[in-house]
Amino acid sequence: MDFKNQVVDALSAVLKDELSADQIKGLIEVPKTSELGDFAFPTFMLAKTRHMAPIKIAAEIADQLDSSNFSKVVATGAYVNFFLAQTTFAQQVLADIAQQGADYGKQNLGSGNVPIDMSSPNIAKPMSMGHLRSTVIGNSIAKILTKVGYSPIKINHLGDWGTQFGKLIVAYKKWGSEEAVKADPITNLLHYYVRFHKEAETQPELDDEARAWFKKLEDGDPEAHELWSWFRGASLKEFKRIYDILGVKFDSFNGEAFYNDKMDKVIDELNDKHLLKESRGAEVVDLSKYDLNPALIRKSDGASLYMTRDLAAAIYRHDEYNFTQSLYVVGMEQTEHFKQLKAVLLEMGHDWANDIHHIPFGLITANGKKLSTRKGNVILLEKVLGEAVELAKTQIAEKHPDLQNADQVAEDVGVGAVVFHDLKSERVDNFDFNLEDVVRFEGETGPYVQYTNARANSILTKASAKADASVVLDDDSAWDVLKLLADFPATVARAAREYEPSVIAKYALRLAKGFNQYYAHTKILVEDAQLPARLALVQSVSTVLTESLNLLGVRAPKEM
Repeated sequence: MDFKNQVVDALSAVLKDELSADQIKGLIEVPKTSELGDFAFPTFMLAKTRHMAPIKIAAEIADQLDSSNFSKVVATGAYVNFFLAQTTFAQQVLADIAQQGADYGKQNLGSGNVPIDMSSPNIAKPMSMGHLRSTVIGNSIAKILTKVGYSPIKINHLGDWGTQFGKLIVAYKKWGSEEAVKADPITNLLHYYVRFHKEAETQPELDDEARAWFKKLEDGDPEAHELWSWFRGASLKEFKRIYDILGVKFDSFNGEAFYNDKMDKVIDELNDKHLLKESRGAEVVDLSKYDLNPALIRKSDGASLYMTRDLAAAIYRHDEYNFTQSLYVVGMEQTEHFKQLKAVLLEMGHDWANDIHHIPFGLITANGKKLSTRKGNVILLEKVLGEAVELAKTQIAEKHPDLQNADQVAEDVGVGAVVFHDLKSERVDNFDFNLEDVVRFEGETGPYVQYTNARANSILTKASAKADASVVLDDDSAWDVLKLLADFPATVARAAREYEPSVIAKYALRLAKGFNQYYAHTKILVEDAQLPARLALVQSVSTVLTESLNLLGVRAPKEM
């Protein structure tokens, strides 16, 4: 039952000659407190046409409309305030959640394949905190889109091609050893890469050597290809171990190298359509009509660029997946690049480029400093996850020393804390990372939501009766929790529309806080006729908190 639509219907009957149902729906507000009602309709916009004060209009509308579906309708100042029939509302909401379980909030907002370009670490470099955002934001968006009817395809577009491999090959040949790389591939390859950049500051000829080696790699040189293949395989093995810790799976690991043999076709098409222009020896596509800088397609030495490969990837994904939308979960600093990508595709006549969306996000900083692999300022993701688990383990031992499966719960809580902390911020915001703030059981944290869910499960375990949504819950103190539960489907829809996991994370915090306030003021396990209904509320909270966490890629242990 859509209670907001009941309000719209009641108002439409009175205002049908002045406002459409959609206009009315767009104006309806939710008051700050339940004392002011559950929905409110402002009358200011009617003052001009009615030539009356908004306070008088509100009183007139409140008198005229049919209030039989509500406990009461009153005019308060310039607002018409609607109070829902609480017992009917409670019975409907709890019955819906009991019946649908984890499917509560599932809806059909669209369909079709949605490739999601996400995570995309560079080969031969460690997964750092800088890689966390794209990985967990992309994973959560995939879960949210699945919930509303789409079929996401998670693509890890590995950074396994480009001039950095020329740099790495030069560094390995000058300072590296096979034994060291085999013993600890990522650490030593990173060391070589950082050293290359330091040495290149005083020896610029190293950059020329690196470009030459990358050109050899593009041309299929056996030695260059063998080194590249070795670096890639060793790195991917390390990456997959960290993805397992995060609980993130991919449908494709086709990285930049996969498109190496698909770029000539793109360049031929650009040539055939007379879109390539020469600029200082390089080839570009003029995008001045889009107010964008020219898109660089091929360098003067004939080497390809990110743009060339991304054009090939976009066309391949369209042909392979026939996508409804195609998403790129990539940092905000790449906004111009994706505008150029779409513009070049549109110039090529590919109208489906309008279905491509860049999903930008802000930076994680540490002590106010930007993370940089090149400068060696790296916070290793695996190290952070390990420390988070240890912090969780310490707190769990204090709160619940006899807990079974304590190690697994600590992993669920520690890893979940890091993921939740990332996703609770609006994705375009920057934030500074402090591990001790992240793994707290109080405040706006993942462990707080998980602990609330565990508390709800503990109540259900201790109860002498079973939850029963058919028993009418007549409890004023549960009202705010019930309204939050009813709001979950609309929250999921908004998160999907905006590609914004923080909508779900903030909702989970509100629901956890609302339930804890209810728990603090209500004796839930009292043996009376209302006990099964109260337990149905507790069960519903656990169901919705668990599903909220699931949509964020966070596990929900039943005990903490």
